[in-house]
Amino acid sequence: MVKIKRVYEEPDPRDGLRVLVDRLWPRGLSKERAGVDRWEKQIAPSDELRRWFGHDPERWQEFRARYLVELEGKREAVEEIAGLAKRQGVTLLFAASDAERNNAVVLKEMIERSTDK
Repeated sequence: MVKIKRVYEEPDPRDGLRVLVDRLWPRGLSKERAGVDRWEKQIAPSDELRRWFGHDPERWQEFRARYLVELEGKREAVEEIAGLAKRQGVTLLFAASDAERNNAVVLKEMIERSTDK
């Protein structure tokens, strides 16, 4: 099972493995308070893509398409997270304030597709 959650929300025992999927550490958040088990910045969007997107809702569809292409090149890391999700459940953590349009949403979609096979 894969869930997504803002890293600023309180950790919950039902989260399973808590995986931060942002390239940058969340502003103003201590490692203790974050409760992050793994930081997988290598599967976060590239700096170039992240800056281009800027969380502009009008760029969401193009961001999603470009990020999926980037993730194809990181298939091994994505498959590892997918395996962990099958075994113990994973919560993908993100810092963005938009819970519907962020990289964790796209990554969750890709992981779920890979586990459906």
